[in-house]
Amino acid sequence: MLDILDRRFFRVYIIPGAVFQSVMVGGGYGTGREIVEYFTSYGAVGGLLGIGVAYLVLALVLAATFEFSRYFSAYDYRSFFKQLLGRGWIAFEVLIILLFLLILAVLGSAAGNILRDDFGIPYVVGMLILLGVVGVLTFYGQKFIAKALTFWSFFLYAVFFAFFISVFNGDGVSLSDAFEHAETQSGWWWSGFKYALYNLAVAPLLLYVVRGLETRGEALRSGAVAGAIALAPALVFQLVFVTAWPGVLNEAIPVYWMMGQLGLTALVVTFSVMLFGTFIETGAGMLQGINDRIDGYLAETRGTSLSPIARASIAVSAILLSAGLSLWGITSLIAKGYGTMAWGFLAVYVIPLMTIGVYRIWK
Repeated sequence: MLDILDRRFFRVYIIPGAVFQSVMVGGGYGTGREIVEYFTSYGAVGGLLGIGVAYLVLALVLAATFEFSRYFSAYDYRSFFKQLLGRGWIAFEVLIILLFLLILAVLGSAAGNILRDDFGIPYVVGMLILLGVVGVLTFYGQKFIAKALTFWSFFLYAVFFAFFISVFNGDGVSLSDAFEHAETQSGWWWSGFKYALYNLAVAPLLLYVVRGLETRGEALRSGAVAGAIALAPALVFQLVFVTAWPGVLNEAIPVYWMMGQLGLTALVVTFSVMLFGTFIETGAGMLQGINDRIDGYLAETRGTSLSPIARASIAVSAILLSAGLSLWGITSLIAKGYGTMAWGFLAVYVIPLMTIGVYRIWK
């Protein structure tokens, strides 16, 4: 399986999208909560329209990001933003470190809870398992991480579609009825835009997956495909959730709630394993981006690079730091300011890229 991923087609068109999807899925996407919040709450049709808006934004920005990275050979976010913003590149670093700490803290907590609630494994042990696996992945470097995340993305797709089939294979669930009596809530386009913006923040951390792109056409097509790969599970969830509208809107973990409603207990364990794996994917994918940023700095200033042990040590330290900081309430503080952070990413990443960046590429 891993040998197939070495073929050029997979390296250009599958791996970038699979890695991006693997990192953005995390806890909120994987549990279905984000889909309910940003799409299902706007109705059956409104949710689909919102997903369409989100896809257009993701595809355009990812295509521009991949091409800007390829054109300037900027494969870590520090190099990328030095080209795009000059001395202002540090603004992105401040925002991404805050987001990075928040995501790691949330992932660690969620991973511990899943293993404790579903498998009876103590919370601390769950945290240590997450810590160990992420450390191993980062020890082996970017190529191994890209392949591992792509492989897990295939498993993720299989579980999501098994969930889809299980729901519509039973009695009393009708998709046609959901759309026949659907009401489209206003604001779906704005919600789709915000959802895309929310998830695009991690894209500059994942530039290591586009090193194989050789032409502008490849970069643009790869970005368009990546947007589709990332949002395909959202489409599956939307079609499932609208059949339980509006009851699903108030559920904290909509996927588990629907499984319970439909008696799909056999799927719960498989889904929990998949979800735990997505936490590892998100942590490892983001940490690899941080390691590449440090590598770029060391190569530029000292002509050296991080050793595998140093990479793993950074991963372990970052997760421990996030877990410790969350105990002091920093997760809550950052979470309250997350909306401001999202607009910050719009200001320092999306707008400059789609104006200055696109101009520099095409002039």
